[in-house]
Amino acid sequence: MQSISLALLWHQHQPYYPDNVSGETLMPWVRLHGTKDYYGMALHLKEVPEFRCTINLVPSLLVQLQAYCNQTGSDRHLDLSRIPADGLNAAEARYIVENFFTAQLDGMIRPYPRYFELYQKRAAHRDDPRRALTRFNVQDLRDLQVWSNLTWFHELCFEQDSALRDFRAKGRNWSEAEKSWLLDRQREVLQRIIPLHRELEKSGQIEISTTPFYHPILPLLWDKRSAREAMPAVQLPRNLESWKEDAAVHVARAVAFHRELFGAAPAGMWPAEGSVSQAVLPTFAGAGIQWIATDEEILSRSTNGWVSRDPAGHMRNPEMLYRPWRVEEQGQSLQILFRDHGLSDLIGFHYQRSHPVRAAQDLIGRLEQIARAVDSRMGNRPALVPIILDGENCWEYYPDGGVGFLRSFYTAAARHSQIRPTRIRDHLAQYPATDRIGTLFAGSWISHNFAIWIGHPEDNAAWDLLHQTRQFLVRAQESGKYAAADLQRAWEEIYIAEGSDWFWWYGDDHNSGQDELFDELFRKHLQNVYTLLGEAAPAVLNRPLTQAEKRTIHTSPKGFLSVKVDGRRTYFEWLNAARYAGGGQRGTMAMTSEAFLREVYFGFDLERLMVRIDTARRARDDLRSIDELRISFLEPNGYMLRVFRPSVPDRTLELLLNNEPVPAKIEFAVDQIVELTLPFAALGVVADDRVQMCVEAWSDRQSIDRAPREGILELTVPSEDYERIMWQA
Repeated sequence: MQSISLALLWHQHQPYYPDNVSGETLMPWVRLHGTKDYYGMALHLKEVPEFRCTINLVPSLLVQLQAYCNQTGSDRHLDLSRIPADGLNAAEARYIVENFFTAQLDGMIRPYPRYFELYQKRAAHRDDPRRALTRFNVQDLRDLQVWSNLTWFHELCFEQDSALRDFRAKGRNWSEAEKSWLLDRQREVLQRIIPLHRELEKSGQIEISTTPFYHPILPLLWDKRSAREAMPAVQLPRNLESWKEDAAVHVARAVAFHRELFGAAPAGMWPAEGSVSQAVLPTFAGAGIQWIATDEEILSRSTNGWVSRDPAGHMRNPEMLYRPWRVEEQGQSLQILFRDHGLSDLIGFHYQRSHPVRAAQDLIGRLEQIARAVDSRMGNRPALVPIILDGENCWEYYPDGGVGFLRSFYTAAARHSQIRPTRIRDHLAQYPATDRIGTLFAGSWISHNFAIWIGHPEDNAAWDLLHQTRQFLVRAQESGKYAAADLQRAWEEIYIAEGSDWFWWYGDDHNSGQDELFDELFRKHLQNVYTLLGEAAPAVLNRPLTQAEKRTIHTSPKGFLSVKVDGRRTYFEWLNAARYAGGGQRGTMAMTSEAFLREVYFGFDLERLMVRIDTARRARDDLRSIDELRISFLEPNGYMLRVFRPSVPDRTLELLLNNEPVPAKIEFAVDQIVELTLPFAALGVVADDRVQMCVEAWSDRQSIDRAPREGILELTVPSEDYERIMWQA
């Protein structure tokens, strides 16, 4: 059987957080992801020298890493971490109590008793920071300063560094000297990141690719009307002027910066968010880029559905996905890959809930299936299977930070007789594209469109403010009144504001918990254009674009439910329930595959918790592929409701507390939907207690979907006065 080339690409990216005018950096994510993912992901590769892959390093990330390494860069979180705990003023202490728990609860806070103790003391769902601060003494604040940095070190750092391992084992009551030692250790790790990537590329183990400098959606800079290719009815901003010259600047500067940092120009480029269009192709090719990549749905649209998935998710003409293609425009040509978004989403969203070795085996098995499916269709060319996803955001959701999965997968793939892990440039050199796409569809790696970045009133308002500011700068430059150095710095602010991340957080499709801060930073970059030229910024730039009401994970119950548990879709039974709509709501990532758990409704009467689950189609049919439904409770902690073989009449139901059976009268039915009830008494909760839970579907000992995919479903156990209170409200 013909072998396959596995083209794994990790996209490492952060937006440009610093305010170059004030010198402030309000967000710590470059530094924290640096000690965790950017370093740890490279270390994983060093462990398995036979494994080959591509790492995409975005210039806006690398510039900030360099600043931390040479100590010209800092951030608010780091500045406050350095202040002696007994020297913090009230405002600084409140900020720490409010912001130093920004880590994934189950994977990065709960496993460490002292950090979780401080988290519980914070009681964010009950108290504001001012009131919570009264429960924190000086040692609490110092330990919180430490843990908020320590939990972001990659697990491999502890394996390599016994002193760091001993430091974590101490767990609490650190001194100021010990805290300073940790922050110095943090900078040392940051200083190793770029040299380690140079080393891995020099050895031939990785290819380093790049992205347009500040991560803009290039097709929208070129022509905002390109959004209508996938969304004909989209409402566009008022101002539609093309900024194609800015697109060229982002690409050319990325190539030049890469050459300066790594000694040679990059062969490949991952367009920001996989965003492509036919019109922008010469911009890539003209800068010397040899290959780009995007999502399989762009190939599907570009071939009028000839290469696409059927309703069951099986690929039509799979041999046409697993190969490079050639695209041409205005005499310029380059090669393009299309990622398998199903395999990519497995790593990004699903395997985190599976045993790491079994998850790795599952992925190897799926690659073997692809090899069998295309074996007779590829001739003497191996299939090229692109798996492309963010390299930093999913690992905090893995219990061990992804260590077990990556070790198992890298080792198994490197030793497999039919799988050849490869750098993209190496495969293309040996097996260049022979098929050509006539016209490349305009879209991104998320739902083959640009909906996240344009069309919502907030997005459009941001584009119009950017247009207004850019027009001011163009006129200022033409006037000849301003110094060249000031104009250059002002243009830099425009390029920063063109980055995709500001628009990602506008609208109701994603919520970071810090949307107002992203909004402030975007408008600050526009204000800086005026400040640098000594002019007053328009008052409109002082007004937030972000609306007060943001998208929430789920709605809240509105009244008691009266449900007949029969699995039938009865509208009025669930009218007062809370509702969660399944989908990829994770902040910095988005899932492209369809949710299995389509919707979850939940609510109560005075005595029982009630849950309804809607799957993609008829639940009784969909659940035939499911071995188990689980409802896991975070509060009350340790409880789990398990339903084995939920689609058959002789299914087994059990409620467990710390894996021990608990007596409970559970009602369960499945037909069009799943319906179940569970007495609050069985969970040991009473009126006004909080219930936090999630729903999971398991098959073949692996979690295939979770609702919600991030976060929890929560409600408060009702009292006898609940309906009267709701009526008065």
